[in-house]
Amino acid sequence: MAVGSFAGCSDWAPVAIPITPIMGEQTPRISPDSVWKTTQPRTAVGNPSLWQTPEMLVEIETAWSASGYLLVCFSAGYFIHDTVDIVVSRQTRASWEYLVHHVMAMGAFFSGIFWKRFVGGGVLTLLVEVSNIFLTLRMMMKINNAQDLLLYKVNKYVNLVMYFLFRLAPQAYLTKFFLQYAGQRTLGTFLLAILLMLDLMILIYFSRLLRSDFCPDRAPRRQQKDKFLTE
Repeated sequence: MAVGSFAGCSDWAPVAIPITPIMGEQTPRISPDSVWKTTQPRTAVGNPSLWQTPEMLVEIETAWSASGYLLVCFSAGYFIHDTVDIVVSRQTRASWEYLVHHVMAMGAFFSGIFWKRFVGGGVLTLLVEVSNIFLTLRMMMKINNAQDLLLYKVNKYVNLVMYFLFRLAPQAYLTKFFLQYAGQRTLGTFLLAILLMLDLMILIYFSRLLRSDFCPDRAPRRQQKDKFLTE
């Protein structure tokens, strides 16, 4: 299942909770669109499938396990739920990047659900949830104007390491694997197309993260400050 940068397999339901400032900081002015998005922190879940069936790391197309299959089904259900939630909450315009990502992710996951192929790829991409833990922590501290905290300064370096290990590295590994299907008319070719588009999204998000945390003077000043990984 050639999908990268997946938002988590479990999710807190969007609720209108007050955002309490950290360390007595003044609460930043946040638009309703931004509040809706920031009250949905993605949380990582344990993924024992790779430990139980390590051949999924190599036999990406054919390796299969019951736990991995259920994890893929659960993840597809998450994306369906989140997509409907975005539309019903009238956040389509503000969250169009999520919608594009979710549509591509669902298309990839369905190949594992209905054809029971590339389940290993889907399980492998869910390693991204480890990185999401630190990105969510960063996002919550940004909301509360806590960039001066030592925790934030440490977390931004940890973020780089986790982003590389659990986003960029698995994505590069899967891209190399799926390039063998280039030029063919197979399910693998369809997944390769999705994977390449997600590669582009991941690199864009990574560039935003670098500019925001390490080169703030070069970060573009946006009027709409609800972009994921930008503010």
